[in-house]
Amino acid sequence: MKKIDSFHYITHPLTDYPIARQVDDVCRCGCTWIQLRLKQSDTEERLDTALSVYPVLKRYNAKLIINDDVHVALAADADGVHIGARDMHPSDARHMLGPNKIIGCTANTLDDVLRLSQYDIDYIGVGPFRFTSTKEKLSPVLGREGIHRIVAAARIHGVCLPIIAIGGIMPRHIAAVMETGVHGIAVSGAICGADDPSAASQAIMKQLADYRSPTADHQSPKR
Repeated sequence: MKKIDSFHYITHPLTDYPIARQVDDVCRCGCTWIQLRLKQSDTEERLDTALSVYPVLKRYNAKLIINDDVHVALAADADGVHIGARDMHPSDARHMLGPNKIIGCTANTLDDVLRLSQYDIDYIGVGPFRFTSTKEKLSPVLGREGIHRIVAAARIHGVCLPIIAIGGIMPRHIAAVMETGVHGIAVSGAICGADDPSAASQAIMKQLADYRSPTADHQSPKR
């Protein structure tokens, strides 16, 4: 099983906070998992942006995951791709990228998790935890209890894939979210929308440190 970080940062295009600076800020604070999300961009712009942040990623030994666009992930030789329900089928993505690249998928229900777990993927993002303005076409909000139920049921069904909670998670929510039994969290607005993105990154890293362990993705949810 590939190593999946517990802290995923998802970029968000902002005119006053360039993506390269976002990446540098979070990596400098210890984040080593960057998901490049450029929903409104074309393939060429996504590829150019991916290549432009490589020097920063290399400096911090961070991974680059491309959101939605398997073709860009392949062209940029990124570490992997994260695909949603309306994107390429996981099996097609695996065929294109090969066995060594990371593939993550989005789920909103237990049925989604069980279906996706049948494919050759490496983690599942479950959410949204709460409303978020950084994501369009939002699925029904799950909240803490919804994520808890999905994680618990998935483990009962034998799903051992790391589950990452996503959607509107702020530093004040981290303890409650991690207690659902998830492997980690993915955030965007909590950092790029903060007055001090570096301080927000550090606060998240500090809280997650309390929950990290070699068997974190196999823990039962705390009650």
